[in-house]
Amino acid sequence: MSKLTCFELTIDQHIAHLVLNRPAELNTMHMTFWRELDGVLDSLHHSQQARVLVISSTGKHFSAGMSLDAFGSTVSMDDQTAEGRAAIADLLWELQSTFTRLENLRIPVIVALHGGCIGGAVDMVTACCLRYASADAFFCIQEINIGMVADVGTLQRLPKLIPMAVAKELAYTGRRMGADQALQHGLVNQVLPDAAAALAAAMQAAQEIASKPPVAIWGTKQALHYARDHSTEDALKQMGWLQSGIWSNAHVQEAIQSFQAKRQGNYPALAELGSFKD
Repeated sequence: MSKLTCFELTIDQHIAHLVLNRPAELNTMHMTFWRELDGVLDSLHHSQQARVLVISSTGKHFSAGMSLDAFGSTVSMDDQTAEGRAAIADLLWELQSTFTRLENLRIPVIVALHGGCIGGAVDMVTACCLRYASADAFFCIQEINIGMVADVGTLQRLPKLIPMAVAKELAYTGRRMGADQALQHGLVNQVLPDAAAALAAAMQAAQEIASKPPVAIWGTKQALHYARDHSTEDALKQMGWLQSGIWSNAHVQEAIQSFQAKRQGNYPALAELGSFKD
């Protein structure tokens, strides 16, 4: 992977740690951000190095969302012709697909939040599995404050995480929701005193996840996301097919034996994925 300019990526003990690293620019999202994030997620998805991804940030805010110059000279937003408006839709689908990669990544994704999680950052973190926040963290659907509709995932994912009425209040008013309220409504898993403590909690969860059989974690993520979007009856049928496809007596026996012996379990990594594009 080429050198990253918007992020720092490390992988240690099966935990990938991706850090937003443009604090002077409040970790805003410009086109390089999107390209690099897409590339990192593609690489992690196909490799077998990581069993969980932790995302954190630097500086005052987790991210202030989309860079104000993102749709300047780099990207044209032509609303004067039918062809230009069609191109806007295609562009949005491309941006949406990057955050959908977080949701579809075959390993869990955990976010450690601090300061502002604004605009596009809400789109991003709602596509992740777990969220740990510092006490100073807040969430803001900023798009309505600049005359537009949030369009990269917030309005589709947030109502599945918090009550619809709360999601509507945030989306209609552009108000900030603090960490304590986010915890109350289930948007975050835990509120910690500061950014360091939030990251430590995220890493602790990551270590626990990384100690489990990777294919069982993969199956669990598949089942949860399917159940979220389907009826209970359909999800139960899918569960039967899923479990029959990945069941391993060896994994169950190793889990029991390692628990009894009070040692770390030894499980194979997910298979490295090839690509027809290679």
